[in-house]
Amino acid sequence: MPTGPIIKEGFPLIGAMLIITVVLGFLGHYVIAIISFILALFFVNFFRNPKRVIPQDPDLILSPADGKIMDISDVYEDIYLHKECKKVTIFLSVFDVHANRAPIDGKITYRHYTMGSFLPAFKDDVGFENERHTICIENDRTSVLVTQIAGLLARRIVSWTDLDSVLERGQLYGMIKFGSCTEIYMDKDVELFVEKGQHITGGDTVIGRLRHE
Repeated sequence: MPTGPIIKEGFPLIGAMLIITVVLGFLGHYVIAIISFILALFFVNFFRNPKRVIPQDPDLILSPADGKIMDISDVYEDIYLHKECKKVTIFLSVFDVHANRAPIDGKITYRHYTMGSFLPAFKDDVGFENERHTICIENDRTSVLVTQIAGLLARRIVSWTDLDSVLERGQLYGMIKFGSCTEIYMDKDVELFVEKGQHITGGDTVIGRLRHE
């Protein structure tokens, strides 16, 4: 599980760009060296792992990702939960943090990876056609389904957990390399605190609160 300020998957890309920068500078190709150095800085920014203050109220559901909310809808979830749910779709640009976090405490009771296409992550049907990784996290209060969806530039979904892993709210569990989308399905009676078009941060922004009868 990543703990440092830079996610380890980024080290090969950052290192390669820095080596290329040094070699090109030594050979006198300064303009190209500047480009490779800028790419190194881009990869440092992309694979950053900023610290987050995680709200501890067990009734809260946190955002699993950084990004812009593209859609909020009521749907029937037929992959695992098999019930009416609220779905929040989050688009991650290449400038957003791409590490995903657990929205609630709980155990991973479902996990499925699907190979697919690489359509732009903001298209409506990417959740059905693109490469994706879905997990369900359950506790004694509720269960949520989270799907990581690869985008136009993404070519790999990384997971740091397994089936039956127990996660703490806000804990990192995976990432999508480059442009992508994350969907979260929650109980239909969850009180939402976010709206379409809002930019949110993973493990920090409260998406909603469980209602008690």
